[in-house]
Amino acid sequence: MDCIFCKIIDKVIPSQIVYEDKDVLAFNDINPAAPVHILVIPKKHIGTVQDISSEDKDILTAMFSAINEISRIKNLSEQGYRLIINNGKAAGQEVFHLHIHILGGKDKLGPMLTR
Repeated sequence: MDCIFCKIIDKVIPSQIVYEDKDVLAFNDINPAAPVHILVIPKKHIGTVQDISSEDKDILTAMFSAINEISRIKNLSEQGYRLIINNGKAAGQEVFHLHIHILGGKDKLGPMLTR
């Protein structure tokens, strides 16, 4: 598979990992749109939201548990943060491996992220 996020999971491509467990990997975005910009990805390749199956419910739970832990570690919980999922080409999804952007670290976050 020629998925850049799968290569990051396999440690073929280096990244600044901020969280990892058996189901999820989270790393700093290489082109941040906010002071804190982290991508949370499932270790199982899931291309888009439409590719999620009922078998993936534990993975989705793990992703949101990771987000809660990352927001605590990065001191975002009290101030607040934005979560973004770009789903499909028209929404600006560039890497077709499900991912959630965590953006935070400033008072007001700008317009919607389109990548």
